[in-house]
Amino acid sequence: MTSTTATPARSGHAERRRARRTPRSRRTLLWIATHSIAVALALMFLAPLVFMFLTAVMTDEQALTSSLWPREWHLENFRRVFTGDMVRWTLNSTMYAGLSTVFMLISSVPVAYALARFRFRGRNAALVVVISAMMLPPQVTMVPLYIVWSRFELTGTLWPLILPGLFGNPFSIFLLRQFLVTIPREYADAARVDGCGELRTMLWVVLPMAKPALAAVALFQFFYCWNDYYGPLVYTKPENWTLAIGVATFRAARHVEWNLTMAATLLTILPVLVVFFLAQRVFIQGITLTGVKG
Repeated sequence: MTSTTATPARSGHAERRRARRTPRSRRTLLWIATHSIAVALALMFLAPLVFMFLTAVMTDEQALTSSLWPREWHLENFRRVFTGDMVRWTLNSTMYAGLSTVFMLISSVPVAYALARFRFRGRNAALVVVISAMMLPPQVTMVPLYIVWSRFELTGTLWPLILPGLFGNPFSIFLLRQFLVTIPREYADAARVDGCGELRTMLWVVLPMAKPALAAVALFQFFYCWNDYYGPLVYTKPENWTLAIGVATFRAARHVEWNLTMAATLLTILPVLVVFFLAQRVFIQGITLTGVKG
């Protein structure tokens, strides 16, 4: 009697669990169907990173074979790579990208604010000059700039790459200007009525509302400097090489050790991925909200 009453109870409980599970599975399938293109693109972008990681933890002998899954996991490959020169290259890249980004913001924000907020004769001509500077290839100005920096005895160091940030960046100025014109002028007018000068209005009223655009241009500048190969190749000596040049020479020196080459490459792109994912939301917001007005 006890077994006959317990069996329907257990079956009813199992049916209720299946009933609860069915809507959840339907929601999962509906989500996959709705985001199928995004999922496929995400897998396409993640596949090279996964391949690099799997190759990085292989032995040198297996890295040259068609086997995609490591027979033995050698995480010590990352420790073998991140020593000596790699540490110095990382510090040089951090110094180059960090200082250049800070200097770019200090110099570009006032110019973009003036082009967006001030009404003066020649403002449109100045904007055209900024846009024209964006179209100028860096190779055109490389020789005269190299002569200038050599006369200041700065060649061989990172300073010829960092100091130009103090003179503004055309792309950052244009992007910031396009965002600042979307901020209503009433906020700045109210600050002036309260006694704020133009500098305080820019620093304490306008720029806090322009955080997405500031984050966007800062990330663009940081990523460009971190991945820059041409500039450090022209100006720096081996002791001031950045990761872009260092990994290239590392690959040339270890052309048969693909596991160590992949480990060095992953360590190079890891800071960029971390910075992007930490600032992803504000970065996307700055990109989508920029350029609404002309």
